[in-house]
Amino acid sequence: MPADARLSRGLVAAAAVTTAAIALSGCGAGGGGAEPAADTGALTVVVEGGGKAELQPIADLYKEETGTEVTLVELPYAGLYDRISSELQAGKPSFDIAALDAIWLPAFAPGLAPLDDLFTDDVESDLFGGLVSESQVDGTFVGMPVWTNSEILFYRTDLFEDPKNMADFEAKYGYPLTAPTTWEQYRDIAEFFTRDTDGDGAIDLYGTDVKGAVETEWLATVSQAGEEDMVLDTDSGEVTIDDAAHKEALDYYVSLLPYAPSGAAQLDWAGAQNLFYQGKLAMMRFWGHAYRQTPEDSAVKDAIGVAPMIGGPGGVAGVPGAWYLSVPASGAKQDEAKDFIAFAYEHNDLAADTSLGLVARKTAFESKQGEAGFENYPALVSTLESSQSLPRPATPQWQEIVDSVLVPMIQKAVEPGADTAQLLSDAKSQIESIVQ
Repeated sequence: MPADARLSRGLVAAAAVTTAAIALSGCGAGGGGAEPAADTGALTVVVEGGGKAELQPIADLYKEETGTEVTLVELPYAGLYDRISSELQAGKPSFDIAALDAIWLPAFAPGLAPLDDLFTDDVESDLFGGLVSESQVDGTFVGMPVWTNSEILFYRTDLFEDPKNMADFEAKYGYPLTAPTTWEQYRDIAEFFTRDTDGDGAIDLYGTDVKGAVETEWLATVSQAGEEDMVLDTDSGEVTIDDAAHKEALDYYVSLLPYAPSGAAQLDWAGAQNLFYQGKLAMMRFWGHAYRQTPEDSAVKDAIGVAPMIGGPGGVAGVPGAWYLSVPASGAKQDEAKDFIAFAYEHNDLAADTSLGLVARKTAFESKQGEAGFENYPALVSTLESSQSLPRPATPQWQEIVDSVLVPMIQKAVEPGADTAQLLSDAKSQIESIVQ
């Protein structure tokens, strides 16, 4: 699974999520499972593949300063979920700390130790608001953010800075060609750059892509439309997916189809990333870490500009893609584990120079200000600081909702002649049956 997909969500069995949420309420009751971590003085951290590199320099410094070995056990996304789930249910974790995707926190919370004492006023003030709220389940902090992400705007500077393109665009649309900030500008520019560049009668450059096989980009559009309760209101239990903002967002999302390559229903993160790197897209909305992962042989290697995510009627918005460090409530080394988590927060800036280059603290982002190779940071910070960059609903059923409702709905919506109102209405009924 590509890193961008791993950092946002994975294909975890929906039934397993719901089962874990129920079973963890009895965590510690015994049963089969792995043996507890041996008391060697060392700490074991289970982490998804993309996150090991982010934590390794922190673990190395921790050993250097404290003498405590921190072993990072790397697992694939689904494998990580399964291991944490089974061992928390058994009450015998073989790990001392787990790196958790944000969407897992509500399901695992009953089996996690509180971290409230780590969230001082200073800590909270150095984290984006969405990360602070997402760290809590039922008012208790159960995870410390270790890195975060969001979609931002990628665009080709060779196209945007070409004098002829600049003149032609302004003549046609009445305003200068620059990185778009609104839905209208994004659609205008997507239309302008969709063209046949070699004169063979076939379009070979598209203004944008439309991803039908993932849900997060559409969810960002929902927040851009001004929606405060994405998909459902977890406080009241009301399913909101059929309201006006969701409809406006879905209509805008599919309005970009004429300026995108065919096959949108099957296009996922990896496919879109490849289209952009091959020079077939003028713009792409994508996870910010991709800026540091452009292949050396990419057709656009030296022509990539970045800007904050675009905004709709409600303003700029992305969906935070954060990971958290958590401690099992049945773990034998809870105090030691919390010490390492506090250390990881304190030295969060060390993750900036890793392959993904993702951090969580505002000051860690600021530490790379003006440094070559980190031009994506201001765009990420601006997007994450937006009041409409809201976390996904904190419900144990979220993965089931995504896999069985949201993605299928979007795939139907990007097909010709789709009735978006009916699709949203059907989705509401499906989601109500899941959460009730």
